[in-house]
Amino acid sequence: MDTTARRPSMADVAARAGVSYQTVSRVLNEPEIVRPDTRTRVQQAIAELGYTRNRAARALKTTRSSLIGMLTDGSALFGPAETTTAIESAAREAGYSVLLTTVGAHDDCEREIGAELLGSGADGVLVVAAHEGMVPAVAAVARSTPVVAVSAQAPRAPGVEVVGVDQQLGALQVIEHLARTGARSVVHAAGPQDWFDARARLEGFEHAVELHGLDGTVVGPGDWTPRAGYDLANDLVREGLPDAIFAANDMMAIGVLHALHEHRLRIPEDVAVVGFDNTLGAEFQVPSLTTVSQPFADLGRLALQRLLCLLEGHELPPGTPSTLPPRLVVRRSTRPERTH
Repeated sequence: MDTTARRPSMADVAARAGVSYQTVSRVLNEPEIVRPDTRTRVQQAIAELGYTRNRAARALKTTRSSLIGMLTDGSALFGPAETTTAIESAAREAGYSVLLTTVGAHDDCEREIGAELLGSGADGVLVVAAHEGMVPAVAAVARSTPVVAVSAQAPRAPGVEVVGVDQQLGALQVIEHLARTGARSVVHAAGPQDWFDARARLEGFEHAVELHGLDGTVVGPGDWTPRAGYDLANDLVREGLPDAIFAANDMMAIGVLHALHEHRLRIPEDVAVVGFDNTLGAEFQVPSLTTVSQPFADLGRLALQRLLCLLEGHELPPGTPSTLPPRLVVRRSTRPERTH
């Protein structure tokens, strides 16, 4: 069949994959109900033909645009950037396009969002709400559009669904590991407290050290950068080192490692170091960095699933969480756990 002279259709995809038109529609709209081998065949046919959905035609048929708005602050930090990428990937897998809008801290939220999101025909909006500065943007969108915020804590805006990764659990995993290595004193190099992740990690740290009877101290806050970790570690060297330093993110942990190396301190023998995020390259630090890995791909899918259920008036499947657990990745910057 020659499809080069016109735009490939769903019928062309069905013929190429050897399935029905209805099966192609299911793969595009409800892929989870299609058998994996059939879904793979259809997706391969879509890729081979270069098929794309006609959004205008679909909107006329369903009153839905297949367009999802996404609002971020444009942060290049690992967590927000990975979350944004994960949401875009999940949306593409589900047959949605994403209109990305960046709102700076001093932008007129009403004007920005009204022009780029509310006027775009987007079915709903996902907000990567990393810090307090995003709250006005969340509130502005939520007044007239279904909104799901991806955040460690619920932004103060009515009618907003929230999904996220359990940052407090991540901090608890860190402290439990350090306690099992024999650490009795831990310093938390905190991140900026207008960031929801930093606040949740601090709260998790404070709860965990009390739970395990450790001597816990908070320093900072830092600003997520290696320089902040470096300066805080130099202060600790002068004032007296704990058994372990738990940095609010891997970038600050890298600064801590550098400062300790400059003072010829052994890691983890003299002081253990832990980060958070499992950023690219964490395993290649010297020593390799113990850190907390976040399930960004699963988070993107969960956020989109919650938004689509909100749009369609459906309940989430029973047992669907609103927060996902992180995972501690133990490497050489902490001591081995003691066996009993």
